Amino acid sequence: MFLSVFDIFKLGIGPSSSHTMGPMVAAGRFLDLLRNGADRIPGAGEAARLGARLHGSLAFTGKGHATDRAVILGLAGFEPETFDALRAATVLSRIRETGRIAPPGLPEMGFDPAADLVFDYGPALPGHANGLVIWARDAAGNLYLEETYYSVGGGFVLTARELEAPAGSTEAAAVPFPFGSCAEMLEMAAASGRSIAEMQRANELVRHGAQALDSGLARIWEVMAACIDRGLAGEGILPGGLKMRRRARSIHERLMAERGRNLAAPHTVNDWIAVYAIAVNEENAEGTQVVTAPTNGASGVVPGVLRFMREHHVMPLRADDDQLTVAVSDPSDAGMLNALRLASGRKLRLMIATDSQILSAIERLDSGQMDRTQAAGQTGGGDDDEHLADLALDAPVIDLVNRLFREASAARATDIHIEPARGRVVVRRRVDGMLRETERLPPDLGRAAVSRIKILTQLNIAERRLPQDGRARLRMGDRDYDIRVAT
Repeated sequence: MFLSVFDIFKLGIGPSSSHTMGPMVAAGRFLDLLRNGADRIPGAGEAARLGARLHGSLAFTGKGHATDRAVILGLAGFEPETFDALRAATVLSRIRETGRIAPPGLPEMGFDPAADLVFDYGPALPGHANGLVIWARDAAGNLYLEETYYSVGGGFVLTARELEAPAGSTEAAAVPFPFGSCAEMLEMAAASGRSIAEMQRANELVRHGAQALDSGLARIWEVMAACIDRGLAGEGILPGGLKMRRRARSIHERLMAERGRNLAAPHTVNDWIAVYAIAVNEENAEGTQVVTAPTNGASGVVPGVLRFMREHHVMPLRADDDQLTVAVSDPSDAGMLNALRLASGRKLRLMIATDSQILSAIERLDSGQMDRTQAAGQTGGGDDDEHLADLALDAPVIDLVNRLFREASAARATDIHIEPARGRVVVRRRVDGMLRETERLPPDLGRAAVSRIKILTQLNIAERRLPQDGRARLRMGDRDYDIRVAT
């Protein structure tokens, strides 16, 4: 079996993959039949009028799911992949006013939404609960063409003949890693030594070139990100009889305010992911463009997690029984780290990386170009000089070093000792002749702080064997300080 990532993550419209997106796709398929002309009923004149009947669940819940709107816009040539909400509103208003519809590549035809789009509340069609029949008639009212479609979920649409046909079995041999169950997939991963993402990418490359695959995945994220942005900016009442007020914007503003005051609560990770997901869900309810993942109802989950990882520069790399390895760019964000501990139920092992390294790793991981083990090697944890130099110039490391100097000054310390230990870096201060431990840093953060101090005092960050001495003059507050460094 082969199911493409583009089958799971489809560009669609809200609020429902089965009741909105599927009917629009069905209408588009009917237009293709009209353009082809091969299935027209003999003896009928030219197609002059379009119409549709909604059955089963599409009829009973169609108003709430905007199924009628989806069918009308689908017959007008709109497609989920390129849906433009503003243009759709203009076209829909013109159709209702004129009773005429102009499908691309076809003559203008009559279409009165009040008369030609019927909600049939009788028995459902035999093939599926979500059935619709689309028809075209000539000027005399004779049937020109008719087709029955079933919206079977996730935006997938089948005709009555397709639904009755036996499932094909030729897909398995067409890709290098075919599987029919999760168990088979895991067995293949163990046997091949590849991750699930790597196996899926290999399968995808059989059907798509590398450039088309990567650009398609980038487009999916582009739509996801735009949907979040619209949702975070939106205000007002959502469509429907419940008169639900949008809340993503107000929640996001509250979280931003708390973030600025460093008031992160232990549940803040869930709050951030949830606000991004809520933003998508509200756009879905509004009927704008979303990405099914794999349905509209779940369309906020994947974008919410990805947006959190990207904006907060956090990337889980490995989950063991009692430990979660995470790449972060700001290891001093205690609230965020506490939230990660709470959410995962594990202690944390931090790997420090720059913002750009984490974003690059997320993009490559999302596209299947590397797995999380490779990501761990590229987001931090190494002692290479270029990596440490990059980290030393990052804001979190600069803030850490400045804080160490400020606190030492406030405590009237004469010395700061930064010493490596097993699994950590220990910071000590000498006050009144007594050397006391003040904090412990993750190894990567400790090495980056040392590199920052070396850069400030013009020492060679690559030299780790021979002693070095340096000095710098720093201004903190209204006072200047002479800093002397020995390694």
